[in-house]
Amino acid sequence: VQLQACGGGLAQTGDSLTLSCAGSRPTFRTAAVGWFRQAPGKEREFVSTIAATSGNTYYEDSVKGRFTISRDYAKNTVYLQMNSLKPEDTAVYYCAVKKRGTDWGTRREVDFGSWGQGTLVTVSS
Repeated sequence: VQLQACGGGLAQTGDSLTLSCAGSRPTFRTAAVGWFRQAPGKEREFVSTIAATSGNTYYEDSVKGRFTISRDYAKNTVYLQMNSLKPEDTAVYYCAVKKRGTDWGTRREVDFGSWGQGTLVTVSS
C-alpha cells in the first residue's frame, strides 16, 4: 500500500493543523497506522498510532492531550489533529502502516512500513 501524507504548513504557537494520510488500497482499512516525525538534525521519533478497527489509540507523551489521531474508513484516510502547537513540534511528519504481529505499543520505526513521503510542519514562536 502507498501512503500520501499532506496537510503540513506554517503555523504559529497555539495554532492547529490537521494532517492527512491517505492509503492507496482497501487493505489500508485493516491496518494499524502510525505517525512519526523528524525534526531538523534529529532522528525520526514516534508520535501516535491508531488501531485497525478497535479505535484504540496510543500517543507519545509530549503530544498527549494536544494531538488526536483518527481515521475515516470511507475515505481510506488517517488524520492527525494537532492543537496547541509548539515550536518543538516543528518537523517533517510521516505516516506508516504498522506491521502485523508487532507489539501494540511499539515505537520502533522497523515495526512500521509503507512510509509516506512526509509533510513539513513549521511552528513559529
